Amino acid sequence: MGEPTMTIALRALFAAFLLLPLAVAPAGAMEKHRLALQISDNDPVKMNAVLNVAANVSKYYSDKGDEIEIEIVAFNAGLNMLRQDASPVLDRLKSFKQGMPNVSFMACENTLAAMTRVEGKEPPLVDNAERVPAGVVTLIELGEKGWTIVRP
Repeated sequence: MGEPTMTIALRALFAAFLLLPLAVAPAGAMEKHRLALQISDNDPVKMNAVLNVAANVSKYYSDKGDEIEIEIVAFNAGLNMLRQDASPVLDRLKSFKQGMPNVSFMACENTLAAMTRVEGKEPPLVDNAERVPAGVVTLIELGEKGWTIVRP
């Protein structure tokens, strides 16, 4: 190897050595976790269980210094959890909105349309509910993106 070629090779090796720490995450670096929770029953016990899981998982990863994103997907009778006029866990939903911005609530539009047909008007949803076209499809797509799906 000639002198110029050796110098170029050494410079490239040195540059790669300097950039190596950027390519490898240090141990203890913050990890990102994603959890989707299903609620499909009009049962206050199950609704509270879903909220308890969300709160406990959020605290666990927060205490570790990791990031956690949680989506609670409500469909079928579980959509009652997100109804402004009928939710048995309305106070807890308000506290989640204020204290846990990493937890979001998804309301199934298919179920909402069915409730509207039965009741003659669209049921009001809580402020922090986002609409999704179909709750089950949302869970499938989240799973395909690597989210962990749990039905407490």
